[in-house]
Amino acid sequence: MPVRLPPLNSLKAFEAAARHLSVKKAAIELNVTSAAVSHQIRTLEDYLGVQLFHRYNRALELTDVAKAALPKLGEGFDCMAQAVALLRSQQNGGALTVSAAPSFASRWLMPRLHRFIAAHPEIDVRISARMRRVSVDGKGDVAERATVEAWLADSDVAILYGRGNVPGIQVERLIDLSITPICSPKLLTGEHPLKTPEDLKHHLLLHDDTGELYDNEPFWGRWLHAAGVTDIETNKGPHFSHAVLAFEAAIDAVGVLASMPALAAEELASGKLVAPFDLLVKLPDGYYMACGDHADERPSVAAFRGWLREEAARLTA
Repeated sequence: MPVRLPPLNSLKAFEAAARHLSVKKAAIELNVTSAAVSHQIRTLEDYLGVQLFHRYNRALELTDVAKAALPKLGEGFDCMAQAVALLRSQQNGGALTVSAAPSFASRWLMPRLHRFIAAHPEIDVRISARMRRVSVDGKGDVAERATVEAWLADSDVAILYGRGNVPGIQVERLIDLSITPICSPKLLTGEHPLKTPEDLKHHLLLHDDTGELYDNEPFWGRWLHAAGVTDIETNKGPHFSHAVLAFEAAIDAVGVLASMPALAAEELASGKLVAPFDLLVKLPDGYYMACGDHADERPSVAAFRGWLREEAARLTA
């Protein structure tokens, strides 16, 4: 007679909390509230009739029976994930779902995607622009892993901004990034032409808040510090949570934007935008692609990943 298993959500909540020894970190990983994790653990304890944690004011400690069960439970979830990946690898062999940040999707991926479609007309490409969770508790490696796992739950490939520190997931750095001021060529002439970094004091600064959201360091502050400019107020000017909006403002000559030229390659090549200064400040972050363990078993995924590498190499060249 088969063993009746406890609710899967309760097992998952216990495994995450036991691995981190923290309800809060488990909640971030599972993208739920701490109260929900605590409720699921109590449900599991009631179901099993055993205590799983010793609870102290600011710490959790596994009971002996929980310590003994945790490795087997982890192995079980790993086996389930592998089974699901194998099942997915056999369906929609010609379909490909890609999750990407909105700015990357619109400013880097879409202008190039026609080349992949032309080379692989048999593959049905589906692009999903996804928002990444950012909050006080939503930064750091734990939050990044939770984001990647959530995106890969219904995508074949995920492309994210960050450092790619996601142990246990197949991750590959795609594009190294740097920042520099970018503006309309109209701002190179006029009453206050942009000739030196000090001339920025006469222009409105546009803020791509990517650096502040993910690293707590605004792009303008990072670049001006590297340029040795200290007498420019960097808190003023419009702020944009997505680079795509900030670049539109720069194209319309609203002001000067400090952002990533990798996201404006087409406009910089055509002269629609210009980078008035030679100084490029390298970022610790980049764009990386992540996928499941068995992703390359599907020809469509292997083809797309290979194409991404080629396009990234073309950008670098």
